[in-house]
Amino acid sequence: MFPFRTGPEIRRAFLDFYRERGHVELPSASLIPADPTVLLTIAGMLPFKPVFLGQEAPPAPRATTSQKCVRTNDIENVGRTARHHTFFEMLGNFSFGDYFKKEAITWAWELLTTVYHLPPGRLWVSVFTEDDEALGIWRDVVGIPEHRIQRMGADSNFWVSGPTGPCGPCSEIYYDFHPELGEQGIDLDDDTRFLEIYNLVFMQYNRDSVGVLTPLAQQNIDTGLGLERLAQVLQQVPNNYETDLVYPLIETTATLANLIYPAATDEEKRSLKIIADHLRAVSHLIADGVTPANLGRGYVLRRLIRRAIRHGRLLGIKEPFTPVVAQTVIQLYNKTYPQLTTKQAWIEQVLRVEEQQFRRTLETGERLLERILAKHPPMITGAEAFMLYDTYGFPLELTEEVANEQGVAVDQAGYHQEMERQQVRAKSAHQTLDLTQQGGQELSEIAQTEFLGYLHTQGSGTVVALFVAQQLVEQVAAGDEVKVVLNSSPFYAESGGQVGDRGYLATATARVRVLDVQKQGDIYLHHGEVETGTLQVGDTVQAQVDEDLRRRARAHHTATHLLQSALKQLVDPNITQAGSLVAFDRLRFDFNCPRSLTEDEVEQVETLVNRWVSEAHPLTIEVLPIAEAKARGAVAMFGEKYGAEVRVIDVANVSMELCGGIHVHNTSEIGLFKILGETGVAAGVRRIEAVAGPSTADYLKVRDKITRQLSNEFKVTVEEVPARIVGLQQELRRTQRELEQTQTELATLRVLALANQAVALGEFKTVVAEVPPAQPDALKSAAERLAQKIGGAVVLATRDAGKVTLVVAFSPAIVQRGLNAGKFIAQVAGKFGARGGGRPNLAQA
Repeated sequence: MFPFRTGPEIRRAFLDFYRERGHVELPSASLIPADPTVLLTIAGMLPFKPVFLGQEAPPAPRATTSQKCVRTNDIENVGRTARHHTFFEMLGNFSFGDYFKKEAITWAWELLTTVYHLPPGRLWVSVFTEDDEALGIWRDVVGIPEHRIQRMGADSNFWVSGPTGPCGPCSEIYYDFHPELGEQGIDLDDDTRFLEIYNLVFMQYNRDSVGVLTPLAQQNIDTGLGLERLAQVLQQVPNNYETDLVYPLIETTATLANLIYPAATDEEKRSLKIIADHLRAVSHLIADGVTPANLGRGYVLRRLIRRAIRHGRLLGIKEPFTPVVAQTVIQLYNKTYPQLTTKQAWIEQVLRVEEQQFRRTLETGERLLERILAKHPPMITGAEAFMLYDTYGFPLELTEEVANEQGVAVDQAGYHQEMERQQVRAKSAHQTLDLTQQGGQELSEIAQTEFLGYLHTQGSGTVVALFVAQQLVEQVAAGDEVKVVLNSSPFYAESGGQVGDRGYLATATARVRVLDVQKQGDIYLHHGEVETGTLQVGDTVQAQVDEDLRRRARAHHTATHLLQSALKQLVDPNITQAGSLVAFDRLRFDFNCPRSLTEDEVEQVETLVNRWVSEAHPLTIEVLPIAEAKARGAVAMFGEKYGAEVRVIDVANVSMELCGGIHVHNTSEIGLFKILGETGVAAGVRRIEAVAGPSTADYLKVRDKITRQLSNEFKVTVEEVPARIVGLQQELRRTQRELEQTQTELATLRVLALANQAVALGEFKTVVAEVPPAQPDALKSAAERLAQKIGGAVVLATRDAGKVTLVVAFSPAIVQRGLNAGKFIAQVAGKFGARGGGRPNLAQA
């Protein structure tokens, strides 16, 4: 019946039709829009918004595209309806001040009826209520009977690109799936009968922030024909998901889940559709440069990935599957969007990392959420939802989705209140130095600080400025919190990941304890507290760095350089630094790597670093022109800015890096290096935390103390402690099971004893009673057995810790009469402002 049936054929026929009519075919724009006010490309016209506003010259008077789009405003409808998607393609033709309504309308009709061969009798049209011109063209030029043209209001037929921007009336074309129902009482919003397939926007206004419409300098055309929707019509399938644009993804997922789509349940089909839709979207998003994050478009990506993973788990898919489905996406779309093939390895990598991380999150979060829901609460509190997110990384959207499936609401307002409290706590706990406010303009007039710390840990300096509460002062006294600027100082100021030194500044009569050192430009601010005496501008102080802390920082900084070299040598030569922390008690090294390290790799890296330490390599430190340093192969440190000359730290045949930090003179000074852990911090970014030097001894001392205490407590050797702990855990689980069984049996006996209290209510016996506290499952089991024993209805209540639990059980005979325990208890619970539900024979509130 239809000449163009496959998705690629439909797409190509559209573009060719408009190319033949003078339109320039342009490639799809990225899903990352150039417009900073928009998160993602949500419409075919978005790349041309500056053109419509007259801010940019048009690429041509006429253009045609197949534009990738992502929208998540209707994400809950994905998989539920026949045609909601997060990712879709919008076929469009555009006129930038060239043609207008007549051409747009007549070409659209010609395309649909003569190219795609849609029967004219199945097409209906809507126009904006006030658009007599468009109605006249449809009626008098195209020849559609007026009763098949419906006037519709601004809510559906006046198109806007957002709160502000280009806009105008539009005309929509609908396909009728059931013409046999006649032409009377037509409602184009009835999506069981009609499908909107083509929208013609007559863009002639610009709307400002208060809603005022101003005519554009030129009249434009912006159209959108949904590729997936037209494919549904032309391929004669019941929904968009069963077109060749999506169905192969469903088949791939169904195979992984050991399912056959036509035989699947409605819920299984919904999960298959969600996975297909979301992984189609995320593959394109990743290819266009979006990476998973907790904010912005990165959060949209992460949310889609996580929803797909969860529905994979609901289908029983045990192994990582998202990269497999992504391969099918790439096979389907790589001819139209070749960047999918170019970025295939990266797409699979990102998905693999996200799935591995989120599967662990899901397992923990779902178990906890199940425990919360097992209590049958009327609502999951904001505190509970936030705890799931903050502690276990379980997103609010998933909490709501799981809870809603069981008829339980989530306190969104309470969740956001908890989020605000957390932000306040984080802010108060992280008081950073605002160097830009240290006396404002006066700071730029202060002399630079000469840094003595590469060679010395003590020295003298003159006080050139004092700040108290952001204000310049001439004198400070005991008890004052102060920032001291010296003309020279041995204190290292925080930079390059290394924390600032601590120590003391002292005169004959005053002593300042230095807690941190920051710098603005070449001015060092020694942040501390005056412990004794008074200190004035112009005083000469003796500056003493805490040498033990300095040794620890030096060991950690050099160990960080060795760690990076070991990772490049043993794991991947392409590894680059993504951040670091050199503290007194530990080091942290973030690096770009698409996968987690194996236990063997971590052990090998640790061994290699310790080998270099024991080999006692001397460090050579030189200041070189940056071009020469790079020519020698020196590695630049992440986040650092370099001048014409740079400081090069060279551990011969091991490591060479540009670095302004403090280091040991010989690797032997590091003593011992120990990796504490390797984790992921973002897609493609890993983190290693480690200790070196004196901090390693501290770490091992604590672990040794703990193991000796456990050894003494369990009366076993240190080597036998792990086995003893495993044995105790097994014994505890066995005891818990026995206790639960005993409680169930006790509750059952108590409840069954109520049989002699049953009273007749109509033709059935009933028991209504309060019973001692019991586990919910035990109470339900007992109630069900009692209902079967008396052949009637049982209503039990128990109170514990200020909460009341109600259980209702109906015998099969009552259920056969059409009564439903779940509906009954929901009504009862509602009278107390609670929620409840369950099966026809057994329910709880």
